[in-house]
Amino acid sequence: MTRFLDRAEIAMTINGTPTRIAVPACATLLDVLRDELGLTGAKRACDRGTCGACTVLVDDRRIYACLALAAAHDGRRVVTIEGLARGGELHPVQRAFVAHDALQCGYCTPGQILSAVGLLGEGRATDAASLREQMSGNLCRCGAYPQIVAAVREAAGG
Repeated sequence: MTRFLDRAEIAMTINGTPTRIAVPACATLLDVLRDELGLTGAKRACDRGTCGACTVLVDDRRIYACLALAAAHDGRRVVTIEGLARGGELHPVQRAFVAHDALQCGYCTPGQILSAVGLLGEGRATDAASLREQMSGNLCRCGAYPQIVAAVREAAGG
């Protein structure tokens, strides 16, 4: 007979801080960030990985936190929007989003910014068309796409 664990003890570095936490074994990374740790920047929206509002970085790669089991990320480095700025200084992508007014309601903005940081780290921002393609997993209901593209291009140095 197989017995399922109710809780899993995991250790992650979240926004530069080593964190140990016991979580429900079936909890998503989004559940843990928002409900257990109070990091509400990653938004709950579709719960299907289709909108990108929950995008975070795990070991510098962008993922949808709503689809990722927290227990599967034991030992990983997680960055949320709350941990992107350092020492009161905004990240260059955050500064570019402000400069280009690349947000309206702001709901998708944390996911958009983290997706942009991830794709810049991946070296995939070669031109406006590829940038749009790489950011297509992050939806903006307000339609701020031209400003988002301009902000990411600026942050990419072009």
